[in-house]
Amino acid sequence: MRKVLVISIGCPSGVGPEVSVLGAAEKRLGVSVVLVGDRALIEKAARLRLGERCIYDVTTREEMLAVRAGDIAVFAGSAPLEGPIVPSQPSNAKGRAQLKWIDQGADLVASGVADALVTGPVSKLAIATSGVDGAAAFLGHTEHLARRLRAHEVVMAFASKELTTSLVTTHLPISAVPKAITAAAVATSTYWLGRLLIARGIEKPRLVVAALNPHAGEDGLLGDEERTQIQPGIAAAAKRLEKEKLSVSITGVLGAETAFRKSVGDARSYDGVVAMYHDQATIPLKLLGFGEATNVTLGLPIIRTSVDHGTGYDIAWQGKADPRGMIEALNLAAELCHAKQPPLSSNASRKGS
Repeated sequence: MRKVLVISIGCPSGVGPEVSVLGAAEKRLGVSVVLVGDRALIEKAARLRLGERCIYDVTTREEMLAVRAGDIAVFAGSAPLEGPIVPSQPSNAKGRAQLKWIDQGADLVASGVADALVTGPVSKLAIATSGVDGAAAFLGHTEHLARRLRAHEVVMAFASKELTTSLVTTHLPISAVPKAITAAAVATSTYWLGRLLIARGIEKPRLVVAALNPHAGEDGLLGDEERTQIQPGIAAAAKRLEKEKLSVSITGVLGAETAFRKSVGDARSYDGVVAMYHDQATIPLKLLGFGEATNVTLGLPIIRTSVDHGTGYDIAWQGKADPRGMIEALNLAAELCHAKQPPLSSNASRKGS
């Protein structure tokens, strides 16, 4: 059955509009792609990267399903942009628009008009300082969508051809990470990584859980989080997966360098790594294939993927933005839409799918 993917186009002053139109213009089977953003902005990005193109508005699911491969379609209800575009210079007004487009895209999927949300790169600061109610708490898509969609647990994960990894903590100062490493958080991240890999066709995923401390704590000499929090979290995840009759093997706790080294290459021992904090996961991921990985939020009642890069202000509106990250995010969203067991939360609602 055909599915609808919506893209919130990200920061108007960054590369988001460019990579969004290029991603939408890719021809792919089984899905329609609709952009959520200011139409004039989208037209400008399309002219810059694609030349003259027919761009049209859609509103209903039926109209979205009729979008042909390679067409540039825009959700007619998208919030308008306030003021002119200034490349590389985000503003409060641009922050308000970015947040509105995220929310509109999420609402389209949550209501069943669309099937998955793909997000372009945003300026967290522009959103957080935009003055919109609740925006001051914006730390990223993951946390914001969890609040908006009332998900009781969410996990940030990344998937690429070389590596798949989930995070126990997300956008936190490094000083706050140790206290945030709880058994419950480890269990949640481990459980959802197993679900993601099963959705992607691995019948019996092999997971490895990375340590927080060097050398996995050296039996408490270098820290005790491995013993007090991570090991109990692994046990809880195994119990939850077993209860749901999901066959997932979990190894850990291993030193982070060993866990990642043994999870890449043809002779890999593991299919996915549970990382303890943001950069522990993203440094190896981006070294292996920057721009080709996909950020995916697990535990939401909707499918949401995103590019793995930022706003790219240094090259914005110069016709240089690489669309591979957006293309991969769209491809993964389409794959999860058609999966036999999509990794959605138990309170997911799929009206109209």
